Amino acid sequence: MTRVRALVLAGLYAVAARALAHDMITAEEAERYLAQVDQAVAIIKSREPALRRAQADVTLGRMLDDIRDLLNRDLAAHGKVQGLPSNYLVAELRRRGAPLNFARERFMANVGYYRDALKLAPDGPHAAEAMLRWMRGAFYDSFDGDPLEGQGQTPEQLSEQLALGERFVQRYPTHPEIEEAKFILLVQTIRAANAAADAASRAALSARARAAGQELATRYPDSMRAAAVPVLIERLPATSTR
Repeated sequence: MTRVRALVLAGLYAVAARALAHDMITAEEAERYLAQVDQAVAIIKSREPALRRAQADVTLGRMLDDIRDLLNRDLAAHGKVQGLPSNYLVAELRRRGAPLNFARERFMANVGYYRDALKLAPDGPHAAEAMLRWMRGAFYDSFDGDPLEGQGQTPEQLSEQLALGERFVQRYPTHPEIEEAKFILLVQTIRAANAAADAASRAALSARARAAGQELATRYPDSMRAAAVPVLIERLPATSTR
């Protein structure tokens, strides 16, 4: 494991540790999840006000995040989903119209719910959570080894993530998770600089990345993410203006 990957994943594991209070799904928990899924899906498919449907999208996305984190821990420990309740839950989620995404030997984030929530209510009370969870899901699912080498991320998706990240850090500068958001945006900007088709774009994106990296390192000097900044900046295109 590279130093950069270790530092990046440390943030993800910290989030998971805060969100998860246990590492198994009981029959009672499976039924509770499914009852909440049915309620959220019904609202999403209804003609209720857009704000109400956006809230249901975020609620369902958050719930599926919790479930997939539990199941991925199971996969990491045992190589497969263990237990009847967990397997029953996976099957029922699919049957009830809220299937989990599975690719590259793990369950992936269901970011579509956050995208839908923002379309319905871009300025609603759940917009910040929807934006951050979309950013996290798209980022952490986009690499297996080197975080600067995104897998399966199209140029359009990368541009979308850059716009989303810029919007989040500008709109929510005091958000409790702003450091993580800035770090994700930094990595996505470096990816974009390396993928840019022309010298002018590479130079502009590299300049943005250097400024963002300097701001992150200065504002959070003792964080693990700040420690990763010099390693990341070294990966900017060799032709960029220094």
